[in-house]
Amino acid sequence: MNARSQQFVLIPELAAIMAAVPPLPVVTPQSVAAVRRRVDEAAARQPRPEVHSVADRVLPGPAGDIPVRIYYPGPAERLPVLVFAHGGGWSICGIETHEGICREIANRSGCAVVSVEYRLAPEHVFPAAAEDFYAAACWVAEHAEEIGVDPARVAVGGDSAGGNLAAVAALMTRDRGGPRFAFQLLAYPALDALSERPSALANAHAPMLDRETSQSMWSAYGGGADFTQPYLSPLYAPELAGLAPGLIVTAQYDTGRDDAHAYAERVSGAGGAMEVLEVEGAVHGFLSWFAQVPACSHALDHACDALRTALGHPAVR
Repeated sequence: MNARSQQFVLIPELAAIMAAVPPLPVVTPQSVAAVRRRVDEAAARQPRPEVHSVADRVLPGPAGDIPVRIYYPGPAERLPVLVFAHGGGWSICGIETHEGICREIANRSGCAVVSVEYRLAPEHVFPAAAEDFYAAACWVAEHAEEIGVDPARVAVGGDSAGGNLAAVAALMTRDRGGPRFAFQLLAYPALDALSERPSALANAHAPMLDRETSQSMWSAYGGGADFTQPYLSPLYAPELAGLAPGLIVTAQYDTGRDDAHAYAERVSGAGGAMEVLEVEGAVHGFLSWFAQVPACSHALDHACDALRTALGHPAVR
């Protein structure tokens, strides 16, 4: 186990993986291309479960075309659907890096999954990613029958920066009178760029994603914007009533763990319903190892069960 992870008591199988996986480096305009190549190469080695079918499309966006990939767990006949935003600090990753997790969510939940290729920072700063993802989610809701999904059963979700974009989309659709989303599935979402909560400090040197790298990603995406804008840091929204119910999956050793609990408490306090699943011994990004680590698989089961229950559809497998 490397020196950075020795102070953290990880799930044993996850600890073995972390010992061989170097932490993500700080993201700068000069380093981002190299980081993207490294992440893409690692993702190519991840399992890609079989699904019933896959379709690539291009949707209209606020600044041009938005590529999406749709994973169907069964015949496209008014399926419930999750519009998914990939993680990667708004600056790395994409549809290809998240093939495995999107396929697995489709299979376990029985929902179609629409994976969105939004614009990345630092080339495209806030609010580019948020506006792209929101536009894609709205298109899915408004053209649901065209792609074989149910307009009354549209959820938004994502991991890490993608969890941020899903939470922001829920705020945007409430504020703008957009389509009603049925559920939010947020995996270790980025919710507060300025967080000083205990987990941000205690996990500042956690394996996989440390605070310095996280802050570099916030800076790359923020592009000098005010970090307290709700569509950038959802925890600064003055009002969190009227949002879709949801589940936040977080990790004991994630800098944003306490932000997740704070967000759920505020949503619940405003009359909403937001559950938190905190996994002991886990680190940021842990759901990606669903095929290697039983505890990660169990957490993904919980998430997919919640999604399936909220959208009212039996699992395919």
